[in-house]
Amino acid sequence: MDIQPNSQRKPGRLAVACAMALSVFAIAACASAPAPETTPPTAAKVVVKPDGTVLVPAMSVPVSDYLSPEGKAYLTDHLTAMQNPEMIKEVEEIGAPMFLKTYMDRQAELYPFSKTDTSMGGVHVYDYTPVGGVSDAQKDRVLIDLHGGGFITCWPACAELESVPLASLGGFRVVAVDYRQAPEYKFPAASEDVAKVYTELLKTYAPENIGIYGCSAGGMLTGMSMAWFQAHDLPMPGAIGIYCAGAAPPVKGFGGDANYTATAIGEGRFMAPPTEEPASDKPARSLMPYLSEADPYDPLVAPTESDEILSRFPPTQIITGTRGFEMSAAVYTHSRLVKLGVEADLHVWEGMFHGFFYNPDVPESRDAYKVMIDFFNSHLGR
Repeated sequence: MDIQPNSQRKPGRLAVACAMALSVFAIAACASAPAPETTPPTAAKVVVKPDGTVLVPAMSVPVSDYLSPEGKAYLTDHLTAMQNPEMIKEVEEIGAPMFLKTYMDRQAELYPFSKTDTSMGGVHVYDYTPVGGVSDAQKDRVLIDLHGGGFITCWPACAELESVPLASLGGFRVVAVDYRQAPEYKFPAASEDVAKVYTELLKTYAPENIGIYGCSAGGMLTGMSMAWFQAHDLPMPGAIGIYCAGAAPPVKGFGGDANYTATAIGEGRFMAPPTEEPASDKPARSLMPYLSEADPYDPLVAPTESDEILSRFPPTQIITGTRGFEMSAAVYTHSRLVKLGVEADLHVWEGMFHGFFYNPDVPESRDAYKVMIDFFNSHLGR
């Protein structure tokens, strides 16, 4: 069978407020002092509409004090890049914006790896291993990476950025799947491709020794795949990682408060415009082209819509950031898993944004790699 990589089929896309803490002695001194000649400015009013919608006045949001110095600089650079047309212009050879190319080059310097361009079950994949080979501890294990990119782009860039650190630092074999994407393909094409690769790997690995993870669209697809596997009588893998995403209905972006509270301060732009729709209205369609013909509340798209499906998830790790536009979906997915008795592990990085761990030079990213590797090491083969 002639395999044509999806990368050849896809088109290009893509003030300061001070709080003063006074001791009781200072308070007493202030009480006896003359009243100031000026009065404090009137605070801007927050308006609450009858349906619960809150109108928030404009505000300045500084960089979080909890970030490392490198993290603060990284956030500032990211926000600036998101407003620079040249930095978000797609580089055809990597299927992703220019700013991701610098992270790919840096990861390649820090984390030596080997890559095989091949296919599994008729699906194009990249097979990543550490440059010295898979470690003895991981010889019976394998990870499957489902790359980000909105189900429309970012192959191979996102696949490489998500696979290389875990292969090199964790000693894993990582199979990155070049699943079918929009606009040529619609749901459930990607789920079908993941199932084909998974079925092929089941010929060599026990299901409990297989881990599946992904970021953004790939994180969503990880959850979708668990629902798809159940519908097609495939065994659950040993553990999964839903990163930069959730498993909730993908409407109005990723959904929830984060569309409005986190997106602008994490991306330097407002991707989910304000809506006048009542809070209870349920959009009939997802904004993602890949899901344009699907019901966003179908459990095969949004597993949180089915207790039966979600309760059968394997141990699940969820990673997000307080400035990630996916934060609400991630937190909601975690709460649903916990309620249903599924072992679930949530990590929320303060001050960080969508897909923050693609940059390997900040402590927050390296901490994220460690919790990913530790999670799979703790759960695979159990």
